[in-house]
Amino acid sequence: MSITPAPRGAHLTRRLIQLYVGLALYGASSALLVRAGLGLEPWGVLHQGLAERTGLSIGVVSIIVGAAVLLLWIPIRQRPGLGTVSNVFAIGIAMDGTLALVPEVRGLAAQIAVMAAGVVVNGVATGLYIAAEFGPGPRDGLMTGLHLRTGRSIRLVRTLIEVAVVVTGFVLGGSLGAGTVLYALAIGPLAQFFLRLFAIGGKPAAAAAGSDAEAAVAPGPDGVDTTVTTQTPEQAILPE
Repeated sequence: MSITPAPRGAHLTRRLIQLYVGLALYGASSALLVRAGLGLEPWGVLHQGLAERTGLSIGVVSIIVGAAVLLLWIPIRQRPGLGTVSNVFAIGIAMDGTLALVPEVRGLAAQIAVMAAGVVVNGVATGLYIAAEFGPGPRDGLMTGLHLRTGRSIRLVRTLIEVAVVVTGFVLGGSLGAGTVLYALAIGPLAQFFLRLFAIGGKPAAAAAGSDAEAAVAPGPDGVDTTVTTQTPEQAILPE
């Protein structure tokens, strides 16, 4: 598995800033959902469950899980970019840092406000780091890689992965709740909006650097994947 070189160009500085601000905000948003105590995003449920079982911090668990998922890219022949590798470490570090700074939230009204803020910030973060075009995160790349190798739709692959992740995390002690539902309903529209807002050069971002998402298979009218099309990151990574 080789690492895709970081793209060069006039917008490189902006793209690097956008990438790392996005990853830092992503970790912070996940920490806000933890502090809200009303349920986490799917992978957060798994991370929290593993943290409960191992005694490690949730940020450290996120790093370990991200590295393990990245290893799964090898058999599906995905190529990581700078953003992929940075994703593994930056989100977990930002998450633990935010948890160290933000106190426990008490009172339902405050919990709801923090939960909503966490979901919105996550949408902003997703738009920032994906539109920077330095490669998808390990979990997104696993999804698009399986989509390409199996011919199954993004919707099906994403659903199967996230159901497995949520169920495993819940069994291990992770938190499910209103935050999980709100995240599932809101993250697609939010991320799509912010992807367009933060697109480099004012146009939709190209397919994630270093992945094969640009050669994705589109489902035909009968649900069978037949046609090869070009996809932008929001098409490849967000729910259909």
